[in-house]
Amino acid sequence: MEWDAPGIVLDCRPFGEADALVTVMTEAHGAHRGLARGGQSRSKVALWQQGNLLQLRWVSRLSDQLGSLSGEMIHPTAAMVMDDALLLAMLSAACALAEGALVEREPQPVVFDGLLRLLARLPTGPAMLGEMVRWELSLLAGLGYGLDLATCAVSGTGADLIGVSPRTGRAVSAVAAGEWRARLLPLPAFLRPDSAGDSGGDSAGDAAQWVEGLRLTGHFLARDAFGHHHRPLPSARLALYDRAVALAALAAQSENI
Repeated sequence: MEWDAPGIVLDCRPFGEADALVTVMTEAHGAHRGLARGGQSRSKVALWQQGNLLQLRWVSRLSDQLGSLSGEMIHPTAAMVMDDALLLAMLSAACALAEGALVEREPQPVVFDGLLRLLARLPTGPAMLGEMVRWELSLLAGLGYGLDLATCAVSGTGADLIGVSPRTGRAVSAVAAGEWRARLLPLPAFLRPDSAGDSGGDSAGDAAQWVEGLRLTGHFLARDAFGHHHRPLPSARLALYDRAVALAALAAQSENI
């Protein structure tokens, strides 16, 4: 049994003295593990870094065995963000979420395509936090926990949406929220229907909105994608949220000067 395809390195852990147990993701094979011979060696350790896009080859005698992985570099994502703590935190968080939440060997082409585009554009800068939130929404949808942010759960309107029910994952308008407004998770402006596409709104968001977005997706990732399996949200994702909060605080200080 074997396959050959471009894929993203999600995780790499030592295995024995020189080998590595690697988790990758491809469009057709989903999250997939394999043994990288010599993966910890000086000549190959840089190859199997989280986020790198490789041309992968997996070989096994039987389809249900671990098998062996080999790869050639296509795009060295890790090296391109290594000197930027925030971008590196985004890379680590995205890969950790995919590695921890996805069912092994279950194809998730939409999630893969979104992750590929996210990692390729990371050098763009902090604004990729907004894209990170959108990718996390697609991850939730791919796992069967999609949020309904298009219309109000109570009135059916798509206007003036201000929050999301932490129980149902459905948007709620300002009028319908009423006394329950304080219990809703804030819906950042860049995720509202009237802030995207041709509406002329600001679809990129700002630091404060990115924090709201990460809080929103983090709630459902922790409860559904990981909580249902009795596992905590990855530490890399928690660290990313802390960095986003610090970025928002710095931005607020700059505005007040």
